[in-house]
Amino acid sequence: MRADTHTHKLNYHQRTHVSVSSERVAVSCYRCVAADSVMGPVMGTYSMQSKQVNYHTDRVDDDLELSVVCHRPEGLEQLEALTKFNKKELQVLYRGFKNECPSGVVNEETFKQIYSQFFPHGDASTYAHYLFNAFDSTQSGSIKFEDFVTALSILLRGTTTEKLQWTFNLYDINRDGLINKEEMTDIVKAIYDMMGRFTYPALKTDTTKQHVDAFFQKMDKNRDGFVTLDEFILSCQEDENIMRSLQLFENVI
Repeated sequence: MRADTHTHKLNYHQRTHVSVSSERVAVSCYRCVAADSVMGPVMGTYSMQSKQVNYHTDRVDDDLELSVVCHRPEGLEQLEALTKFNKKELQVLYRGFKNECPSGVVNEETFKQIYSQFFPHGDASTYAHYLFNAFDSTQSGSIKFEDFVTALSILLRGTTTEKLQWTFNLYDINRDGLINKEEMTDIVKAIYDMMGRFTYPALKTDTTKQHVDAFFQKMDKNRDGFVTLDEFILSCQEDENIMRSLQLFENVI
């Protein structure tokens, strides 16, 4: 499968740097089923982060402030300690977050609306639901800036193990510490729905099942029908495509 073919099919996004970057990640997603499972969250999260960074890079204050606030984030020092971003990076990220979420928090419906802008030819709502739950680690029903920037720090600056743990938690929908075939089927369907008519090659009736079967053939080491965190991490570390994909945006900010 040639990347230039995909780029041609997705060239409706080539008007901005952010969109081009997003589509390049989307291309990587479809190279192999294992890469799909790792690159999905990076693709979407990077898209959202990039859009936010571009809003106010010309005007960054010396501290985090909200004019209309329901939730005030932690101070810069605390966030620097919790993440791998420096003060200026946090300021830029916060300005973008505040632009989309003036109240200081984002609920699931707003999150879906923001996320869907990057996939106008598909239905991103289901995948956005799973992603929202991964960001909302306390299951509070909303994402604060601290939640957002902490997860982003892992995805962009975390160790390989940290990135893979975060991704595993995204796909462990029922939070039982295992990925089963039903969960993986839901995730794969959500990715295809999100990509819409730009999915390449064109979907066949059994495409989802083939991808799920390939995922378990690769990841389920003991063939018990479940993928554990240890199996997931080991399988990903053995795959060169996945290892490369995890490094794509380490220095994006």
